Amino acid sequence: MSKKSSAIRPSFWALAIGLGAAGLCSLNADGQERLPTTAAPPPLTVTAKAVTADVNVTDAQMLAADKDLDNWLLHGRTYDSQSFSPLKQINAGNVGKLKPVSLIQTGIAGSFENTPIEVNGVLYIVTSADHVQAYDAVTGETLWAYNPVLDRSNICCGPQAKGVAVAYGKVFVPLLDGKVVALDAKTGEVVWTAKQADILPKPYEYYTFTSAPQVYDGMVLVGNAGSEYPSRGFVEALSTTDGKLMWRFNTTAAPGEPGGDTWSGDSWSRGGGAVWNTPAIDVKNGLALFAVANPNPDYQGEERLGDNAYTNSIVAIDVHTGKFKWYYQEVPHDLWDYDAVSPVVLFDAKIDGKIVPAAAEAGKVGFTFIVDRLTGKLLHKTPYVKMSDNMFAVPTANSITRYPGINGGTLWSTPSYSPLTHNVYELGVNEAYSIVTRPVEAIKPDVVMQNQRTGGGQRAEPDVFTPSGNISAINVDTGKMAWQVETKYPMYGGILTTASNLLFTGEMTGDVDAFDSKTGKKLWRYNLGAGVCTPPITYRVKGVQYLAVGASGCARGRTYVTAMAKQQYGDVVAIFAVPGK
Repeated sequence: MSKKSSAIRPSFWALAIGLGAAGLCSLNADGQERLPTTAAPPPLTVTAKAVTADVNVTDAQMLAADKDLDNWLLHGRTYDSQSFSPLKQINAGNVGKLKPVSLIQTGIAGSFENTPIEVNGVLYIVTSADHVQAYDAVTGETLWAYNPVLDRSNICCGPQAKGVAVAYGKVFVPLLDGKVVALDAKTGEVVWTAKQADILPKPYEYYTFTSAPQVYDGMVLVGNAGSEYPSRGFVEALSTTDGKLMWRFNTTAAPGEPGGDTWSGDSWSRGGGAVWNTPAIDVKNGLALFAVANPNPDYQGEERLGDNAYTNSIVAIDVHTGKFKWYYQEVPHDLWDYDAVSPVVLFDAKIDGKIVPAAAEAGKVGFTFIVDRLTGKLLHKTPYVKMSDNMFAVPTANSITRYPGINGGTLWSTPSYSPLTHNVYELGVNEAYSIVTRPVEAIKPDVVMQNQRTGGGQRAEPDVFTPSGNISAINVDTGKMAWQVETKYPMYGGILTTASNLLFTGEMTGDVDAFDSKTGKKLWRYNLGAGVCTPPITYRVKGVQYLAVGASGCARGRTYVTAMAKQQYGDVVAIFAVPGK
Protein backbone atom coordinates (compact mmCIF):
# COMPACT_ATOMS: atom_id res chain seq x y z
CA MET A 1 0.00 0.00 0.00
CA SER A 2 1.38 3.41 -0.92
CA LYS A 3 2.30 5.81 1.82
CA LYS A 4 0.28 8.38 -0.18
CA SER A 5 -2.89 6.30 -0.08
CA SER A 6 -5.98 8.40 0.51
CA ALA A 7 -7.77 5.65 2.44
CA ILE A 8 -6.00 3.61 5.08
CA ARG A 9 -7.70 0.74 6.84
CA PRO A 10 -7.74 1.02 10.64
CA SER A 11 -5.71 -2.17 11.01
CA PHE A 12 -2.98 -0.81 8.76
CA TRP A 13 -3.11 2.58 10.46
CA ALA A 14 -2.64 0.99 13.88
CA LEU A 15 0.29 -0.94 12.46
CA ALA A 16 1.75 2.09 10.76
CA ILE A 17 1.92 4.21 13.89
CA GLY A 18 2.06 1.52 16.54
CA LEU A 19 4.93 -0.80 15.62
CA GLY A 20 7.33 -0.99 18.52
CA ALA A 21 4.91 0.57 20.98
CA ALA A 22 4.90 -2.54 23.16
CA GLY A 23 8.55 -2.00 23.96
CA LEU A 24 8.27 1.75 24.19
CA CYS A 25 8.24 2.04 27.97
CA SER A 26 10.80 -0.56 28.92
CA LEU A 27 13.09 0.45 31.75
CA ASN A 28 16.78 0.65 32.42
CA ALA A 29 18.25 -0.85 35.57
CA ASP A 30 17.70 2.40 37.45
CA GLY A 31 13.99 2.48 36.59
CA GLN A 32 14.22 5.17 33.92
CA GLU A 33 12.59 4.67 30.55
CA ARG A 34 14.73 3.99 27.50
CA LEU A 35 14.20 4.08 23.77
CA PRO A 36 12.88 0.92 22.15
CA THR A 37 14.59 -1.18 19.55
CA THR A 38 12.34 -2.19 16.71
CA ALA A 39 13.21 -4.85 14.14
CA ALA A 40 10.73 -3.54 11.55
CA PRO A 41 10.18 0.23 11.86
CA PRO A 42 6.95 1.71 10.47
CA PRO A 43 6.91 3.83 7.30
CA LEU A 44 8.57 7.20 7.86
CA THR A 45 5.49 9.18 6.82
CA VAL A 46 1.97 7.91 6.31
CA THR A 47 -0.50 10.35 4.74
CA ALA A 48 -4.08 9.28 5.29
CA LYS A 49 -5.62 12.53 4.11
CA ALA A 50 -3.65 15.61 3.13
CA VAL A 51 -4.50 18.76 5.08
CA THR A 52 -6.68 21.15 3.09
CA ALA A 53 -6.85 23.96 5.68
CA ASP A 54 -4.50 26.93 5.54
CA VAL A 55 -1.73 25.92 7.95
CA ASN A 56 0.90 28.35 6.66
CA VAL A 57 1.35 30.23 9.95
CA THR A 58 3.09 33.57 9.40
CA ASP A 59 5.17 35.83 11.62
CA ALA A 60 2.29 38.30 11.71
CA GLN A 61 -0.08 35.58 12.98
CA MET A 62 2.33 34.47 15.70
CA LEU A 63 2.95 38.04 16.83
CA ALA A 64 -0.82 38.60 17.06
CA ALA A 65 -1.58 35.23 18.69
CA ASP A 66 -3.06 36.94 21.74
CA LYS A 67 -5.84 38.38 19.57
CA ASP A 68 -6.52 35.10 17.70
CA LEU A 69 -9.69 33.62 19.20
CA ASP A 70 -9.63 30.52 17.01
CA ASN A 71 -6.16 29.01 17.26
CA TRP A 72 -3.45 27.80 19.65
CA LEU A 73 -0.42 28.69 17.53
CA LEU A 74 2.48 28.60 20.01
CA HIS A 75 3.57 26.33 22.84
CA GLY A 76 2.22 28.66 25.53
CA ARG A 77 -0.40 30.05 23.09
CA THR A 78 1.51 33.35 22.91
CA TYR A 79 5.18 34.29 22.96
CA ASP A 80 4.87 35.28 26.64
CA SER A 81 3.86 31.65 27.43
CA GLN A 82 0.88 32.64 29.56
CA SER A 83 -1.28 29.65 28.47
CA PHE A 84 -4.25 32.01 28.80
CA SER A 85 -7.14 32.01 26.32
CA PRO A 86 -9.54 34.91 25.72
CA LEU A 87 -12.35 32.44 24.94
CA LYS A 88 -15.45 32.62 27.15
CA GLN A 89 -17.95 30.24 25.54
CA ILE A 90 -17.14 27.52 28.10
CA ASN A 91 -17.85 29.17 31.44
CA ALA A 92 -18.82 28.45 35.02
CA GLY A 93 -22.46 28.17 34.03
CA ASN A 94 -22.02 25.42 31.44
CA VAL A 95 -18.70 23.74 32.18
CA GLY A 96 -20.58 21.01 34.02
CA LYS A 97 -22.04 19.93 30.67
CA LEU A 98 -18.64 19.52 28.99
CA LYS A 99 -18.45 16.14 27.20
CA PRO A 100 -15.98 14.43 24.84
CA VAL A 101 -16.83 14.86 21.18
CA SER A 102 -13.85 12.82 19.99
CA LEU A 103 -11.34 10.41 21.52
CA ILE A 104 -8.14 10.09 19.50
CA GLN A 105 -6.10 6.92 19.99
CA THR A 106 -2.55 7.67 18.94
CA GLY A 107 -1.41 4.04 18.93
CA ILE A 108 1.61 4.98 21.08
CA ALA A 109 1.13 4.07 24.73
CA GLY A 110 3.69 6.11 26.61
CA SER A 111 4.04 9.17 28.79
CA PHE A 112 2.66 12.07 26.76
CA GLU A 113 3.91 15.48 27.91
CA ASN A 114 2.89 17.22 24.71
CA THR A 115 1.12 20.57 24.46
CA PRO A 116 -0.82 20.29 21.17
CA ILE A 117 -0.73 22.99 18.51
CA GLU A 118 -4.00 23.82 16.74
CA VAL A 119 -4.09 25.69 13.42
CA ASN A 120 -7.37 26.35 11.57
CA GLY A 121 -8.97 23.11 12.68
CA VAL A 122 -5.86 20.92 12.49
CA LEU A 123 -4.39 19.45 15.69
CA TYR A 124 -0.66 18.65 15.75
CA ILE A 125 0.74 16.40 18.48
CA VAL A 126 3.93 14.51 19.25
CA THR A 127 3.86 11.29 21.27
CA SER A 128 6.46 9.47 23.28
CA ALA A 129 9.51 8.65 21.10
CA ASP A 130 8.74 11.54 18.72
CA HIS A 131 5.89 10.22 16.57
CA VAL A 132 4.25 13.33 15.10
CA GLN A 133 0.58 13.13 14.12
CA ALA A 134 -1.97 15.50 12.60
CA TYR A 135 -5.72 15.20 13.24
CA ASP A 136 -8.94 17.02 12.54
CA ALA A 137 -9.33 19.14 15.67
CA VAL A 138 -13.07 18.44 15.94
CA THR A 139 -13.71 14.92 14.67
CA GLY A 140 -10.32 13.43 15.52
CA GLU A 141 -9.99 12.12 11.95
CA THR A 142 -6.44 11.03 11.17
CA LEU A 143 -4.63 13.17 8.60
CA TRP A 144 -0.99 12.02 8.66
CA ALA A 145 1.73 10.56 10.88
CA TYR A 146 5.52 10.82 10.93
CA ASN A 147 7.40 7.89 12.51
CA PRO A 148 11.10 8.66 12.94
CA VAL A 149 13.81 6.04 12.96
CA LEU A 150 15.94 7.29 15.85
CA ASP A 151 19.67 6.81 16.19
CA ARG A 152 21.19 5.62 19.46
CA SER A 153 21.09 8.29 22.14
CA ASN A 154 21.73 8.21 25.86
CA ILE A 155 18.55 9.85 27.08
CA CYS A 156 18.45 10.80 30.73
CA CYS A 157 14.84 10.57 31.78
CA GLY A 158 12.59 8.84 29.29
CA PRO A 159 11.44 9.31 25.68
CA GLN A 160 8.95 12.07 26.44
CA ALA A 161 8.36 14.95 24.03
CA LYS A 162 6.73 18.21 25.03
CA GLY A 163 5.57 19.52 21.69
CA VAL A 164 6.23 20.72 18.16
CA ALA A 165 6.17 24.15 16.53
CA VAL A 166 4.14 24.98 13.43
CA ALA A 167 5.11 27.92 11.19
CA TYR A 168 5.79 28.83 7.56
CA GLY A 169 3.96 25.72 6.34
CA LYS A 170 6.25 23.42 8.34
CA VAL A 171 6.15 21.42 11.56
CA PHE A 172 9.45 21.63 13.49
CA VAL A 173 10.39 18.59 15.57
CA PRO A 174 13.45 18.25 17.85
CA LEU A 175 14.26 14.54 18.21
CA LEU A 176 15.52 12.42 21.07
CA ASP A 177 18.62 11.47 19.10
CA GLY A 178 19.77 15.09 18.72
CA LYS A 179 18.48 15.78 15.20
CA VAL A 180 15.86 18.38 14.27
CA VAL A 181 13.46 17.84 11.37
CA ALA A 182 11.04 20.07 9.50
CA LEU A 183 7.94 18.38 8.11
CA ASP A 184 5.45 19.60 5.54
CA ALA A 185 2.49 20.75 7.65
CA LYS A 186 -0.01 19.43 5.08
CA THR A 187 1.45 15.96 4.42
CA GLY A 188 4.01 15.16 7.12
CA GLU A 189 6.75 14.62 4.53
CA VAL A 190 10.29 15.54 5.60
CA VAL A 191 11.40 18.93 4.23
CA TRP A 192 14.84 19.04 5.87
CA THR A 193 16.84 17.36 8.62
CA ALA A 194 19.45 19.07 10.77
CA LYS A 195 21.95 16.36 11.66
CA GLN A 196 23.93 15.99 14.87
CA ALA A 197 27.25 16.89 13.25
CA ASP A 198 25.85 20.24 12.13
CA ILE A 199 24.11 21.34 15.33
CA LEU A 200 25.64 19.46 18.30
CA PRO A 201 28.96 19.38 20.14
CA LYS A 202 30.67 16.00 20.47
CA PRO A 203 29.98 13.38 21.66
CA TYR A 204 26.52 13.60 20.11
CA GLU A 205 25.16 10.87 22.41
CA TYR A 206 25.31 13.28 25.36
CA TYR A 207 22.68 15.54 23.76
CA THR A 208 18.97 14.94 23.24
CA PHE A 209 15.92 17.12 22.70
CA THR A 210 12.66 16.69 24.62
CA SER A 211 11.27 20.24 24.92
CA ALA A 212 8.98 21.94 22.43
CA PRO A 213 10.79 24.35 20.10
CA GLN A 214 9.96 28.02 19.75
CA VAL A 215 9.76 29.65 16.31
CA TYR A 216 10.48 33.35 15.98
CA ASP A 217 11.53 35.58 13.08
CA GLY A 218 12.82 32.80 10.84
CA MET A 219 14.52 30.90 13.67
CA VAL A 220 13.62 27.71 15.49
CA LEU A 221 14.97 27.78 19.07
CA VAL A 222 15.84 24.48 20.78
CA GLY A 223 17.49 23.57 24.08
CA ASN A 224 19.22 20.32 25.03
CA ALA A 225 17.89 17.85 27.59
CA GLY A 226 19.81 16.11 30.36
CA SER A 227 22.49 17.48 32.71
CA GLU A 228 23.69 14.05 33.80
CA TYR A 229 26.67 13.91 31.43
CA PRO A 230 30.02 15.77 31.28
CA SER A 231 28.61 18.15 28.68
CA ARG A 232 27.83 21.84 28.28
CA GLY A 233 24.18 22.82 27.93
CA PHE A 234 22.82 25.28 25.41
CA VAL A 235 19.98 27.04 23.66
CA GLU A 236 20.53 27.45 19.94
CA ALA A 237 18.76 28.90 16.91
CA LEU A 238 18.43 27.08 13.59
CA SER A 239 17.25 28.56 10.32
CA THR A 240 13.64 27.59 9.62
CA THR A 241 14.53 27.53 5.92
CA ASP A 242 17.21 24.82 5.98
CA GLY A 243 18.08 23.91 9.60
CA LYS A 244 21.49 25.61 9.54
CA LEU A 245 22.89 26.72 12.91
CA MET A 246 22.54 30.49 13.36
CA TRP A 247 23.77 30.97 16.93
CA ARG A 248 24.30 29.07 20.17
CA PHE A 249 24.20 30.28 23.78
CA ASN A 250 26.02 28.01 26.24
CA THR A 251 24.48 27.74 29.69
CA THR A 252 27.72 27.29 31.66
CA ALA A 253 29.74 30.48 31.93
CA ALA A 254 33.27 30.25 30.54
CA PRO A 255 36.23 32.35 31.75
CA GLY A 256 35.85 35.92 30.51
CA GLU A 257 32.05 35.69 30.36
CA PRO A 258 29.70 37.09 33.02
CA GLY A 259 29.75 34.52 35.83
CA GLY A 260 32.81 32.80 34.39
CA ASP A 261 34.59 33.05 37.74
CA THR A 262 31.92 30.87 39.42
CA TRP A 263 33.50 27.62 38.18
CA SER A 264 36.78 26.16 39.37
CA GLY A 265 39.32 25.07 36.79
CA ASP A 266 37.78 23.88 33.54
CA SER A 267 34.68 22.42 35.19
CA TRP A 268 32.51 24.83 33.19
CA SER A 269 33.34 22.87 30.02
CA ARG A 270 31.47 19.79 31.29
CA GLY A 271 29.18 21.44 33.83
CA GLY A 272 25.72 20.39 32.62
CA GLY A 273 23.05 23.07 32.54
CA ALA A 274 20.41 21.56 30.24
CA VAL A 275 17.38 23.56 29.07
CA TRP A 276 14.32 21.33 29.48
CA ASN A 277 11.76 24.01 28.66
CA THR A 278 10.59 26.21 25.79
CA PRO A 279 11.91 29.81 25.81
CA ALA A 280 9.42 32.63 26.23
CA ILE A 281 9.92 35.63 23.95
CA ASP A 282 9.67 39.27 25.02
CA VAL A 283 9.03 40.66 21.55
CA LYS A 284 9.10 44.33 22.57
CA ASN A 285 12.54 44.06 24.19
CA GLY A 286 14.01 41.39 21.93
CA LEU A 287 14.63 38.86 24.71
CA ALA A 288 14.38 35.09 25.01
CA LEU A 289 13.90 33.89 28.60
CA PHE A 290 14.27 30.31 29.85
CA ALA A 291 15.26 28.27 32.90
CA VAL A 292 18.50 26.28 33.15
CA ALA A 293 18.88 22.93 34.91
CA ASN A 294 21.45 21.53 37.35
CA PRO A 295 25.24 21.45 37.13
CA ASN A 296 27.21 18.24 36.65
CA PRO A 297 28.02 16.19 38.70
CA ASP A 298 24.59 16.52 40.30
CA TYR A 299 25.26 15.70 43.93
CA GLN A 300 28.94 16.52 44.49
CA GLY A 301 30.56 19.90 43.97
CA GLU A 302 34.22 19.40 44.84
CA GLU A 303 35.35 19.57 41.22
CA ARG A 304 33.11 22.56 40.38
CA LEU A 305 33.69 24.95 43.27
CA GLY A 306 31.71 28.19 43.09
CA ASP A 307 28.13 29.19 42.30
CA ASN A 308 28.21 27.55 38.83
CA ALA A 309 26.51 30.16 36.64
CA TYR A 310 24.13 29.88 34.77
CA THR A 311 22.84 26.60 36.18
CA ASN A 312 19.61 26.59 38.25
CA SER A 313 18.84 30.03 36.87
CA ILE A 314 16.39 32.14 34.93
CA VAL A 315 18.38 33.48 31.97
CA ALA A 316 17.68 36.23 29.44
CA ILE A 317 19.49 36.51 26.11
CA ASP A 318 19.12 38.58 22.95
CA VAL A 319 16.68 36.56 20.85
CA HIS A 320 18.28 37.62 17.55
CA THR A 321 21.93 36.96 18.42
CA GLY A 322 21.97 34.70 21.48
CA LYS A 323 24.06 37.27 23.39
CA PHE A 324 23.84 37.15 27.20
CA LYS A 325 21.75 39.78 28.99
CA TRP A 326 21.33 38.67 32.64
CA TYR A 327 20.67 35.74 34.93
CA TYR A 328 19.01 35.19 38.28
CA GLN A 329 20.27 32.09 40.10
CA GLU A 330 17.65 30.27 42.16
CA VAL A 331 20.03 27.76 43.79
CA PRO A 332 23.78 28.53 43.66
CA HIS A 333 26.16 25.54 43.65
CA ASP A 334 23.35 23.01 43.51
CA LEU A 335 24.00 19.68 45.28
CA TRP A 336 20.39 18.46 45.48
CA ASP A 337 19.15 18.36 41.86
CA TYR A 338 17.05 21.46 42.58
CA ASP A 339 17.22 22.50 38.96
CA ALA A 340 14.89 24.89 37.18
CA VAL A 341 13.02 22.95 34.51
CA SER A 342 9.54 24.47 34.11
CA PRO A 343 8.84 27.19 31.50
CA VAL A 344 9.26 30.88 32.25
CA VAL A 345 6.07 32.94 31.92
CA LEU A 346 6.03 36.71 31.14
CA PHE A 347 3.58 39.38 32.36
CA ASP A 348 3.44 42.89 33.78
CA ALA A 349 3.34 43.23 37.58
CA LYS A 350 2.35 46.26 39.62
CA ILE A 351 5.10 46.81 42.19
CA ASP A 352 4.85 49.78 44.57
CA GLY A 353 2.39 51.45 42.24
CA LYS A 354 4.57 51.02 39.13
CA ILE A 355 4.12 48.63 36.21
CA VAL A 356 7.17 46.38 35.96
CA PRO A 357 7.80 43.96 33.07
CA ALA A 358 8.22 40.69 34.96
CA ALA A 359 8.83 36.96 34.57
CA ALA A 360 8.15 33.97 36.81
CA GLU A 361 9.49 30.44 37.12
CA ALA A 362 8.61 27.69 39.59
CA GLY A 363 11.69 25.65 40.44
CA LYS A 364 12.15 22.19 41.87
CA VAL A 365 13.37 23.97 44.99
CA GLY A 366 9.73 24.83 45.79
CA PHE A 367 9.64 28.60 45.36
CA THR A 368 8.03 30.62 42.59
CA PHE A 369 10.54 33.30 41.65
CA ILE A 370 9.21 36.54 40.13
CA VAL A 371 11.87 38.81 38.64
CA ASP A 372 12.14 42.00 36.62
CA ARG A 373 12.53 40.61 33.12
CA LEU A 374 14.72 43.51 31.96
CA THR A 375 17.28 43.23 34.76
CA GLY A 376 16.78 39.92 36.57
CA LYS A 377 16.17 41.69 39.90
CA LEU A 378 14.16 39.54 42.31
CA LEU A 379 10.69 40.95 43.03
CA HIS A 380 9.00 38.10 44.93
CA LYS A 381 9.92 34.62 46.16
CA THR A 382 6.93 32.55 47.21
CA PRO A 383 7.01 29.02 48.71
CA TYR A 384 4.22 26.71 47.56
CA VAL A 385 5.18 23.19 48.74
CA LYS A 386 6.39 21.55 51.96
CA MET A 387 10.02 22.30 52.82
CA SER A 388 12.11 20.51 55.42
CA ASP A 389 14.55 22.37 57.64
CA ASN A 390 17.40 20.29 56.24
CA MET A 391 16.53 20.68 52.54
CA PHE A 392 19.95 22.27 51.90
CA ALA A 393 22.00 19.86 54.04
CA VAL A 394 25.12 18.80 52.13
CA PRO A 395 24.62 15.22 50.85
CA THR A 396 27.00 12.55 52.07
CA ALA A 397 27.45 8.79 51.73
CA ASN A 398 25.05 8.53 54.68
CA SER A 399 21.46 8.90 53.57
CA ILE A 400 19.64 12.16 54.38
CA THR A 401 15.87 12.49 54.03
CA ARG A 402 14.48 15.89 53.06
CA TYR A 403 11.96 17.62 50.85
CA PRO A 404 11.28 18.80 48.21
CA GLY A 405 12.84 15.85 46.40
CA ILE A 406 13.98 15.11 42.89
CA ASN A 407 10.52 15.85 41.41
CA GLY A 408 10.14 19.23 43.08
CA GLY A 409 8.49 21.60 43.88
CA THR A 410 7.58 21.82 40.24
CA LEU A 411 9.06 19.51 37.64
CA TRP A 412 8.49 20.34 33.95
CA SER A 413 4.83 21.40 34.35
CA THR A 414 3.68 24.41 32.36
CA PRO A 415 2.26 27.38 34.33
CA SER A 416 -0.44 29.85 33.36
CA TYR A 417 -0.98 33.54 34.03
CA SER A 418 -4.36 35.27 33.95
CA PRO A 419 -4.37 39.03 33.30
CA LEU A 420 -7.86 39.06 34.86
CA THR A 421 -6.82 37.78 38.28
CA HIS A 422 -3.14 38.84 38.20
CA ASN A 423 -2.32 35.33 39.42
CA VAL A 424 0.33 32.98 38.12
CA TYR A 425 -0.81 29.37 38.53
CA GLU A 426 1.60 26.50 39.27
CA LEU A 427 1.40 22.73 39.83
CA GLY A 428 3.21 21.36 42.89
CA VAL A 429 4.64 18.12 44.25
CA ASN A 430 4.92 17.18 47.94
CA GLU A 431 7.19 14.15 48.34
CA ALA A 432 9.99 13.28 50.74
CA TYR A 433 13.16 11.78 49.27
CA SER A 434 16.39 10.46 50.71
CA ILE A 435 19.60 11.57 49.04
CA VAL A 436 23.02 9.91 49.11
CA THR A 437 26.34 10.41 47.36
CA ARG A 438 28.40 7.78 45.59
CA PRO A 439 31.74 7.98 43.80
CA VAL A 440 31.75 10.09 40.66
CA GLU A 441 32.70 7.98 37.67
CA ALA A 442 35.82 8.97 35.79
CA ILE A 443 35.21 10.34 32.31
CA LYS A 444 35.88 7.61 29.78
CA PRO A 445 36.38 8.83 26.22
CA ASP A 446 33.94 7.33 23.72
CA VAL A 447 32.00 5.58 26.50
CA VAL A 448 28.44 6.78 27.10
CA MET A 449 26.39 5.35 29.92
CA GLN A 450 23.04 6.10 31.52
CA ASN A 451 23.09 9.13 33.87
CA GLN A 452 26.86 9.34 33.72
CA ARG A 453 28.62 11.15 36.60
CA THR A 454 25.65 12.03 38.82
CA GLY A 455 27.69 11.42 41.96
CA GLY A 456 24.69 10.17 43.90
CA GLY A 457 21.01 9.42 43.81
CA GLN A 458 17.62 9.87 45.44
CA ARG A 459 14.89 7.51 46.64
CA ALA A 460 11.27 8.22 47.54
CA GLU A 461 10.45 7.94 51.25
CA PRO A 462 6.62 7.86 51.37
CA ASP A 463 6.54 6.91 55.07
CA VAL A 464 7.78 10.37 56.09
CA PHE A 465 4.41 11.84 55.08
CA THR A 466 1.73 10.91 52.57
CA PRO A 467 2.76 12.30 49.18
CA SER A 468 0.39 14.79 47.59
CA GLY A 469 0.20 17.63 45.12
CA ASN A 470 -1.30 21.07 44.83
CA ILE A 471 -2.45 23.84 42.54
CA SER A 472 -1.27 27.28 43.62
CA ALA A 473 -2.47 30.74 42.62
CA ILE A 474 0.14 33.41 43.41
CA ASN A 475 -0.61 37.10 43.00
CA VAL A 476 2.21 38.59 40.93
CA ASP A 477 1.78 42.10 42.34
CA THR A 478 2.23 41.08 45.97
CA GLY A 479 3.88 37.66 45.77
CA LYS A 480 1.25 36.35 48.18
CA MET A 481 -0.68 33.10 47.81
CA ALA A 482 -4.19 33.92 46.52
CA TRP A 483 -5.38 30.33 47.02
CA GLN A 484 -4.10 26.78 47.01
CA VAL A 485 -5.91 23.48 46.40
CA GLU A 486 -4.38 20.23 47.60
CA THR A 487 -4.62 17.13 45.40
CA LYS A 488 -4.34 13.50 46.47
CA TYR A 489 -1.36 12.78 44.22
CA PRO A 490 1.59 14.85 42.95
CA MET A 491 0.75 17.10 40.01
CA TYR A 492 2.51 16.97 36.64
CA GLY A 493 1.34 18.37 33.36
CA GLY A 494 0.12 21.90 32.91
CA ILE A 495 -2.49 24.59 33.46
CA LEU A 496 -4.79 26.50 31.12
CA THR A 497 -6.76 29.58 32.19
CA THR A 498 -9.46 31.37 30.22
CA ALA A 499 -11.22 34.72 30.07
CA SER A 500 -14.29 33.10 31.64
CA ASN A 501 -12.20 32.69 34.80
CA LEU A 502 -11.82 28.94 34.41
CA LEU A 503 -8.70 26.92 35.14
CA PHE A 504 -8.21 23.51 33.50
CA THR A 505 -5.67 20.89 34.48
CA GLY A 506 -5.35 17.11 34.88
CA GLU A 507 -4.46 14.57 37.57
CA MET A 508 -2.82 11.14 37.87
CA THR A 509 -6.25 9.74 38.70
CA GLY A 510 -7.27 10.27 35.07
CA ASP A 511 -9.42 13.28 35.91
CA VAL A 512 -9.55 16.40 33.78
CA ASP A 513 -10.59 19.21 36.14
CA ALA A 514 -12.06 22.69 35.87
CA PHE A 515 -11.69 25.18 38.72
CA ASP A 516 -12.79 28.75 39.32
CA SER A 517 -9.52 30.62 38.71
CA LYS A 518 -10.54 33.34 41.21
CA THR A 519 -11.27 31.05 44.16
CA GLY A 520 -9.95 27.54 43.43
CA LYS A 521 -13.41 25.98 43.71
CA LYS A 522 -13.68 22.79 41.64
CA LEU A 523 -16.50 23.06 39.10
CA TRP A 524 -16.16 19.93 36.94
CA ARG A 525 -14.26 16.69 36.45
CA TYR A 526 -14.22 13.99 33.80
CA ASN A 527 -12.24 10.76 34.11
CA LEU A 528 -10.31 9.54 31.07
CA GLY A 529 -8.89 6.37 32.62
CA ALA A 530 -5.17 6.94 32.22
CA GLY A 531 -3.37 9.72 34.09
CA VAL A 532 -3.75 13.22 32.65
CA CYS A 533 -0.23 14.62 33.00
CA THR A 534 -0.31 16.86 29.94
CA PRO A 535 -1.15 20.54 29.45
CA PRO A 536 -4.66 21.19 28.08
CA ILE A 537 -5.36 23.70 25.32
CA THR A 538 -8.51 25.39 24.02
CA TYR A 539 -9.45 26.70 20.57
CA ARG A 540 -12.45 27.55 18.42
CA VAL A 541 -13.61 25.96 15.15
CA LYS A 542 -16.61 27.38 13.29
CA GLY A 543 -17.63 29.36 16.35
CA VAL A 544 -17.49 26.43 18.80
CA GLN A 545 -14.96 26.33 21.66
CA TYR A 546 -13.15 23.04 22.24
CA LEU A 547 -10.86 21.73 24.97
CA ALA A 548 -8.15 19.17 24.05
CA VAL A 549 -5.97 17.23 26.49
CA GLY A 550 -3.93 14.04 26.48
CA ALA A 551 -4.49 11.07 28.81
CA SER A 552 -1.49 8.79 28.41
CA GLY A 553 -0.31 8.27 31.95
CA CYS A 554 2.44 9.84 34.02
CA ALA A 555 6.11 8.97 33.76
CA ARG A 556 6.64 9.75 37.46
CA GLY A 557 3.49 8.00 38.64
CA ARG A 558 4.26 4.28 38.58
CA THR A 559 3.84 3.76 42.34
CA TYR A 560 0.65 5.79 42.49
CA VAL A 561 -1.13 4.23 39.52
CA THR A 562 -0.26 0.78 40.80
CA ALA A 563 -1.98 1.67 44.08
CA MET A 564 -4.99 2.87 42.07
CA ALA A 565 -5.03 -0.44 40.13
CA LYS A 566 -4.64 1.47 36.87
CA GLN A 567 -2.42 0.99 33.85
CA GLN A 568 0.51 3.37 33.93
CA TYR A 569 0.19 4.37 30.29
CA GLY A 570 -2.52 5.11 27.74
CA ASP A 571 -2.64 6.72 24.30
CA VAL A 572 -5.69 9.02 24.24
CA VAL A 573 -6.15 12.64 23.27
CA ALA A 574 -9.65 13.80 24.23
CA ILE A 575 -11.51 16.67 22.58
CA PHE A 576 -14.35 18.21 24.64
CA ALA A 577 -17.16 20.64 23.92
CA VAL A 578 -20.43 21.71 25.49
CA PRO A 579 -23.28 19.81 23.73
CA GLY A 580 -25.34 21.98 21.45
CA LYS A 581 -22.54 24.49 21.01
